Amino acid sequence: MAGKIALEEHFVTPALEDLVLNPGWPEDAFRRTLDRLEDVAGERLELMDRHGIAMSVLSLASDGIQGLDDASAAVTRAREANDALAEVVAARPDRFAGFAAVALQDPSAAAAEAERAVRELGFQGVLVNGYSNGAPYYDDERYLGFWEALEGLGVPFYLHPRNPLESMREIYRGRPELLGPTWAFGVETATHALRLIVSGLFDRFPSLQVVLGHLGEGLPFQTYRLEQRLKRRADVSLRRLPTVVLRENFFVTVSGNYHTPSLVGVLSELGPDRVMFAVDHPFEDVADGADWFDALDLDDDVRSKIAAGNAQRLLQLSTV
Repeated sequence: MAGKIALEEHFVTPALEDLVLNPGWPEDAFRRTLDRLEDVAGERLELMDRHGIAMSVLSLASDGIQGLDDASAAVTRAREANDALAEVVAARPDRFAGFAAVALQDPSAAAAEAERAVRELGFQGVLVNGYSNGAPYYDDERYLGFWEALEGLGVPFYLHPRNPLESMREIYRGRPELLGPTWAFGVETATHALRLIVSGLFDRFPSLQVVLGHLGEGLPFQTYRLEQRLKRRADVSLRRLPTVVLRENFFVTVSGNYHTPSLVGVLSELGPDRVMFAVDHPFEDVADGADWFDALDLDDDVRSKIAAGNAQRLLQLSTV
């Protein structure tokens, strides 16, 4: 199928390489990945053309700005990353769009950079690689100004995974193979998203939109039980139940989770207006995602929405 928009596609430049975490791969394999992250005019476009991807929305690879300990340095590097991405997009605005990096180590600076990235650089939203070093999770009160700014800009927040804090990895001790995208990414990101939901953030900012990858990090399959138990707690008071928030304030992408029964379940829970295509290039194989999606038995209307229509609506992209 031609005309797909891919939303979780990563980039880096030689000057930004130090912001990309080696997940424990051999150095030669990691070097090849860095080279593919830096390629925006060669193999990347060839793969997009071959597999019917009209546009990729690019974002800084993980851990990115969130892996920096010094808040001032994080603010500077976020601006540097966004300027670099703006150059990539400006060279091929017909094929690329951008999600901004922001330094939530400094919430007010993050709000200002989001404003600059959207209003001046023309980016379509913000992508953050999980929690930020030395800072609390984003349900903390200190982030309210950032969330207010993002809602005012009318752009989404993509909560991308990273591994849990070292202090929270005891459950993985002795089983490092369960860290990263194998398991820990999903648990960490889903828990962070739940913190946002139960904090009442979406009661304060009802039009705020959050994107989760990998078919929602498992949340669409867990919210019934979560809600059932929360109803019994006197210390939780939400104007809208989590299942409603998930359907009204969250989008999910299929990035790296090309499992048809899971997609059917997500469509049942969230509806076809809340699901979007993505690959997670270069950490996932473009052919795997595109060929799986193109072969799905979907109504034409549903296929069109997931492939591009929902992304066009959410990101205010012109027709591709």
